[in-house]
Amino acid sequence: MINFSINKNLFLQALNTTKRAISHKNAIPILSTIKIDVTNEGITLIGSNGQISIENFISINNENAGLLVTSLGSILLEATFFINVVSSLPDVTLDFKEIEQKQIVLTSGKSEITLKGKDADQYPRIQDVPTSNPLVLETKILKDLISETAFAASLQESRPILTGVHFVLTDHKNLKTVATDSHRLSQKKIILEKNGDNFDVVIPSRSLREFSAVFTDDIETVEIYFTNNQLLFRSENISFYTRLLEGNYPDTDRLIPTEFTSIVTFDKNNLRYAMERARLLSNATQNGTVKLEIINGVVSAHVNSPEVGRVNEEIDTESISGQDLTISFNPTYLIDSLKAINSEKVTISFISAVRPFTLIPSDDTENFIQLITPVRTN
Repeated sequence: MINFSINKNLFLQALNTTKRAISHKNAIPILSTIKIDVTNEGITLIGSNGQISIENFISINNENAGLLVTSLGSILLEATFFINVVSSLPDVTLDFKEIEQKQIVLTSGKSEITLKGKDADQYPRIQDVPTSNPLVLETKILKDLISETAFAASLQESRPILTGVHFVLTDHKNLKTVATDSHRLSQKKIILEKNGDNFDVVIPSRSLREFSAVFTDDIETVEIYFTNNQLLFRSENISFYTRLLEGNYPDTDRLIPTEFTSIVTFDKNNLRYAMERARLLSNATQNGTVKLEIINGVVSAHVNSPEVGRVNEEIDTESISGQDLTISFNPTYLIDSLKAINSEKVTISFISAVRPFTLIPSDDTENFIQLITPVRTN
């Protein structure tokens, strides 16, 4: 029968991190619970939604935890309800004690609350991932890769493979990440400082976004392990499991053009704010597009909404070369792309009004490229 006391605030922080893996509407009711596993080494909190699972370990040696374990065991508690109760408790210290029939008593200050739990044996087992020979990455580098690509993954389940981000390691050090929803594409390449085993996997973009939220900036490195259909991100205290997507990712390399007819370099923020103004009106138009014109060395954006009004705006450029062009596209795609670029200047290269155009940070011509497909208008 479990019995421990702990710093409430640290416990609550760990509970909220673990809860990110727990879905409110789960087809398997047991997955709406959080598993608490108490051993002599510390407490492990476990949450899962079938797609991702998080194990969060609070060590007996963590000085900030104030953890004192009196007796061991495991229990399941309704996650949202339990976390709300813990957050409402008045004192800094929380005593957690299991009594008969899977009930627990929480004591904090003058408050005492009894909750019903469930037998931990009902909880599904998390699939083991062999933990030898990890790929070790700086957490910040991995989170940057995710923020630069995952936004371009599809949200439509009709082509499940496109809801993921394609991670490929070749020559033990060349890592390429790419995402596309077939209307846009974002690809980033980096060279790893430490070699790893080559791999070719598709990770759900939703899992990657959760990873970025769970692995905070104070976690310096992350170890990555694979099985055939499962991936494990691990730090000192957090193990984050995700299923991999099955199937072959399309060959995106052939989509990236190398020859262009018009090339324009913009100040990134100028262009982004112009697109955000244009989007306000384009949302009211039937096709939701903005028209970009390049005429005699001048670039301008146009939106015409019979119901709302129109935008005509000349956009400052840093440099411009090539042919005149008129092209229409979804401004949201361009805004999302610009948000993912850290450089102050961005170079956009066009082929024609009906072919995809590319964006690259002006200070990085090799490693980061994005592609946006135009919209055909009359």
